[in-house]
Amino acid sequence: MNSSSKHSNKQFSFEFSAPRDSAAIERVKKVHARLNQLSPEFFSVTYGAGGSTRDGTQQAVIELNRLGTPVAAHISFGTDGPEAIGQLINDYRDAGVTRLVALRGDLPSGISQASLTHANDLVAFIRKTTGDHFHIDVAAYPEFHPETERVEDEIRYFKMKVEAGANSAITQYFYNAEAYFNFMELCAAAGITLPIYPGIMPITNYEGLMRFSRNCGADIPRWIEQTLHSYQDDTKSLQAFGEEVVSRLCEQLLDWGAPGLHFYTLNRADPSLRICHNLGLSRQ
Repeated sequence: MNSSSKHSNKQFSFEFSAPRDSAAIERVKKVHARLNQLSPEFFSVTYGAGGSTRDGTQQAVIELNRLGTPVAAHISFGTDGPEAIGQLINDYRDAGVTRLVALRGDLPSGISQASLTHANDLVAFIRKTTGDHFHIDVAAYPEFHPETERVEDEIRYFKMKVEAGANSAITQYFYNAEAYFNFMELCAAAGITLPIYPGIMPITNYEGLMRFSRNCGADIPRWIEQTLHSYQDDTKSLQAFGEEVVSRLCEQLLDWGAPGLHFYTLNRADPSLRICHNLGLSRQ
C-alpha cells in the first residue's frame, strides 16, 4: 500500500477542531507543524455551534495561515446577521485567507431559528460580498443528512449550494466506500461535476466514535462496530484495527477515483500520519 507516486495527483488536507484559548492554539500549532511535513493542499479550522468559537477559530486560522500553508476558515451564519458575518469575511480577506468552508452549522441549544440558516444562502452571500476571492468548500453527505427524508431532496439541496458558487465539497465521514461512489453517481446524474473530497475520520476510540456518529448520522458498519466493541478495553488492538480499516478505505477510495482525502484530525497528528504513511504519503 506504500507507493507515493501512485497518489501524487491527489489532494490531501487536514481539519482542526477550533481551539478555545491560547494554550489550545499552541497545541494546534504543534500538530500543524507535524502534519505540514506532508505538504497538504490546505488545513481547515472548525466553527462552533452558533459561532461559539468565532474568536478562537479566527485567531487560529490567521496564525496558521501566516505559517505558509493555506488555511480554510469554517463559517456559518448561526445566530449572526449579514453585517457581522460580512465583517468576519472581510477580516479573513484582509488577513490573506483565500479559502472558506461554508456550512449551515448548528445552533446552540435553546435557539431554534437563525437569520439565515442554509449553506446556499451563505455561499451566495460570500460571492456577493467578496466575488471570487475565496475558494469555497461546502459539505456533502454520502449517507445523507439526518434531516433529509428523500434522496432527491439531498441531491437538490446539495446542487443549490453548488449553483450558489461553491468550488468543491468535503463529505461527512463514512466507512463504506460504496456510499461515496453511489453519491457521486447521483451527483453526476444531476449534472454536478465539482470535486467532492471524502472526509476521513481515523478510529482511535470506541465511545467517542459512537457518540460522534449518533450525532451526525454517520453509519458504522456492523462488523466494524462489533470489532471495536470487543476491543474497547484494549486500546492498542483497537487503534491497530482502526488504522487498518481506515487505511484500506482510503486506498479503495483513491484507487476508484476519489480526487483526494480530507482528514478530521481531532487535533491529533499521529492517527492521520500513520494512515498517510500506509498510503505512501509520509516522508517519516
